[in-house]
Amino acid sequence: MNIQPTLIERITYRTKHCDKEASSHAFPRSASVRIEITLPQDRHADTVVLRIHRDADGHMFLFPMERCSGSVPERFSARVECADLCGDAPDGLFYYCCDVYHPEGCVSYGGENTEILVPCGEDGKRQFLVWQEPYETPSWLRGGIIYHVFVDRFRRSGRAHPKKGAVMHASWDTEDVAYPEYPGAPTENNDFFGGDLYGIAEKLDDIAALGVTCIYLSPVFDAASNHKYDTGDYEHVDPMFGGDDALRTLCEAASARGIRILLDGVFNHTGADSRYFNRYGHYPDVGAYQSRHSPYASWFRFTSWPDVYDCWWNVPSLPAVRGDDPSYRAYMLGENGIVARWLRAGAAGFRLDVADELSDGFLEAFRRRVKQISPEIMIYGEVWEDATDKIAYGRRRRYLRGAQLDSVMNYPLRAAILSYVRDGNADAMRRCIDTVYRHCPKPAVDLLMNFLGTHDTMRALTALGGESPEGRSNADLSAVRMSPRERETATARLRIAYAILIFMPGVPSIFYGDEVGMEGYGDPFCRRPYPWGREDVSLREYYRFLGQLRRRRPVFRDGSLRLLLCTSELLLLIRENGVDTPLLLAINRGTTDALIRLSRAVRPEQGGEASSIVRLAPLCANFYIPQSPEISVLRAVMDGVSERTDSTV
Repeated sequence: MNIQPTLIERITYRTKHCDKEASSHAFPRSASVRIEITLPQDRHADTVVLRIHRDADGHMFLFPMERCSGSVPERFSARVECADLCGDAPDGLFYYCCDVYHPEGCVSYGGENTEILVPCGEDGKRQFLVWQEPYETPSWLRGGIIYHVFVDRFRRSGRAHPKKGAVMHASWDTEDVAYPEYPGAPTENNDFFGGDLYGIAEKLDDIAALGVTCIYLSPVFDAASNHKYDTGDYEHVDPMFGGDDALRTLCEAASARGIRILLDGVFNHTGADSRYFNRYGHYPDVGAYQSRHSPYASWFRFTSWPDVYDCWWNVPSLPAVRGDDPSYRAYMLGENGIVARWLRAGAAGFRLDVADELSDGFLEAFRRRVKQISPEIMIYGEVWEDATDKIAYGRRRRYLRGAQLDSVMNYPLRAAILSYVRDGNADAMRRCIDTVYRHCPKPAVDLLMNFLGTHDTMRALTALGGESPEGRSNADLSAVRMSPRERETATARLRIAYAILIFMPGVPSIFYGDEVGMEGYGDPFCRRPYPWGREDVSLREYYRFLGQLRRRRPVFRDGSLRLLLCTSELLLLIRENGVDTPLLLAINRGTTDALIRLSRAVRPEQGGEASSIVRLAPLCANFYIPQSPEISVLRAVMDGVSERTDSTV
């Protein structure tokens, strides 16, 4: 073979007769897509064929690529119509590669690197997605920041009171959360600290100071547990959280500060202790467990009534709901159904719990209903993997093709940032950008919920500097705290991690307390009470600074991302949209000083002289304004480390 294993790739697409550079490999159905490849210098090909594989039925399309006249090195291109690829379907998932024929044979090129096509087998093709039109997502959240609150653990106002069955902690500050014997062991989850919605309303000014434009609440509807994912009654806010009036009060007070409220929609299952199932007879309604003639009986699937039934992950306290049941659909999505009720009460949208468990039919009906009320209602989905090609329960999911979700929780980004900042895993960072930000449609990319931690994960500070939890009991994990030195290192890393999070396309989400240095392992230790009066004030000020930066720079609303440099110590990213001032982020996660020479001058975002040389202290994140959009890395040197050249990807 006399052909090198790299081909430079460029993709543009046309809508309404306007050619655009593709920032992602996802296109509207009406688009005409042009794929162009450039052979290595002094290499030649007789023929190049573009092969496109349709995922839905395995159909293969072949497109001979035309040689671009007069090009040195040689370039080939082909234009394909997305509608022709989809056929009768409204959308589609596709994979492609290029077969390069030359006198000695043929080499196929594909892979997932953003700049080059590498030799591949059948499993190495590049992905692109075609989405339905119109795929419009809410404008109000672009460029904003989300604050994620686990209600019982944020702040108590004293205006709500315990209900029967609740085990109350006597002290907010000195008692730890209740925990099972080992991770995953059954637990009642009935210990409460007394946080409520009125308490959140009292601290809205503090939350707004972080640049927050949206508060995402853990479930608020009546339920027996502290987490409320075992819904007892969708028609009422839990009285321990202040009841219905408390939610309306919070929505109104937040709106006055430019903040909207996002609810957690738990529509895949209810609680066994609910008006719908009523296993324990705590509700006046006749539940499905009590009678086969219950108005809710068709919502649930019994193998042997009443004690053997489908439930979420085989947890008996969470009986699964049949989301396609007409009675259930009407209750949730009807004119005066649950969804409409709470949107009219002031909620701005829903985060859909365990989206993998919800059927395509339910998700599509849900989107149709809420967008009838207002196209500005936000719909997030809890999806832990790449949502564009996810297979769940043997079915390819269609979350981000314009008919189901607006966007998803960006778990892959969390993993990449933590792995990079703590361990210097540059490959993880590059892969994340190569996949998530290439695979997702632009309407979804702009609203990806980006985070470093949630109520389901280890606290970001602990993940960045704490000991491994592997093989340790919950009793051990409850007692573990970082040493002062570990905490100092973890805090420096957290500053870098949040700077990256702020910078990435999508919407950064702060899990309550991360901004003031809360630590803790996974559930339930990540759900400890907010440390009022014991905050890391310096860290909070840094979060506020970055929040203000994000609010004042329009490029964060919809700008694309370009990766200039990514090594185990250094990371350079640029956001640009062709209209507003671009912004560059320079990260040094190493322990020595760094010097980066650029092809064009940049000046510090907060003011100062322009220079083509960027100097970075250890564990440092700085922002710069490029004086020209045509910027590249010429040289990057770590103090005491051999020179690294041309590391652009």
